[in-house]
Amino acid sequence: MTKRYRGGLLSSTTLNLFAANGIWNTTRAGTKAARKFSTPFVPSGPSGQQAYITSGTYSWTAPTGVTNISVVAIGGGGGGGYGGQNTGVGGGGGGLGWKNNITVVPGQTYTVVVGAGGTSTTSGSNSYFINTTTVLGGGGATNGTGGSYAGDGGGAGGTGGAAVSWYGAGGGGAGGYAGAGGAGGTLDVNGSNGTGGSGGGGSGAPGDPQGGGAGAGGGGVGILGQSAAGTGGISASRTGGTGGSGGSEGATVAGLRVPAGNGGNYGGGGGGATYGLNGLGPGGTGGSGAVRIIWGAGRVFPATNTADV
Repeated sequence: MTKRYRGGLLSSTTLNLFAANGIWNTTRAGTKAARKFSTPFVPSGPSGQQAYITSGTYSWTAPTGVTNISVVAIGGGGGGGYGGQNTGVGGGGGGLGWKNNITVVPGQTYTVVVGAGGTSTTSGSNSYFINTTTVLGGGGATNGTGGSYAGDGGGAGGTGGAAVSWYGAGGGGAGGYAGAGGAGGTLDVNGSNGTGGSGGGGSGAPGDPQGGGAGAGGGGVGILGQSAAGTGGISASRTGGTGGSGGSEGATVAGLRVPAGNGGNYGGGGGGATYGLNGLGPGGTGGSGAVRIIWGAGRVFPATNTADV
């Protein structure tokens, strides 16, 4: 890249050297005047972001010029319980934690772990950056316990609803940037609304003369910073909780004695199963976890310049 200066051309290398030595500055829009300043001009650092939305372990390398970052981590949602008498509990939502101004060294690598959503036999897994004490979104449990969190702020995952007889319960909503996820509903009970940008809880199954019915999935939470919280699902309609802060909605249950609803991304708890036509059905799968790293001047969670740039 070249820049024109008083009839000549300056290479990007020359401009970088000028900047490093304080001999250029912006005097008006689009104009860089090459002159020596008594106080060197220090440009703001680079801005950027990196998101990890598939479960696994990764290495993130701090870019050149980046010395502090902000991170949000969301744990995987817990899977809903198997169908059976009093066993179709809703899975707990994954917790969300965020932390600002984490010091990093350019060129050094750091561990990123993204938790998977749970199944009927497994809880959701933790998501974190560096370690679980720096910033953590804890995985929701298959017994309905919401995931924890660590960092400067965040919210615990919503509690999955309790199973009643052969009826499945709703999954808990994912934790928010400033509040817990909505609780999953139980028999004939709606899911609870989220708080502080969290996901809403999935609805519990409505009563039916034939008996049985699966729970809906809890709403997930987005990774671009705090916005409106999700709302709880409606039992009569078998709907999932809506996502908070741009997360996806938990899955709605299509009818009587059909599969339970999966949790929304990221971190929604799976709905609890009912006794199906072909035996004991599995619960819904929890929503995947996620980790997002952002850097640049004035970019901090929960919601200051956190959108993609």
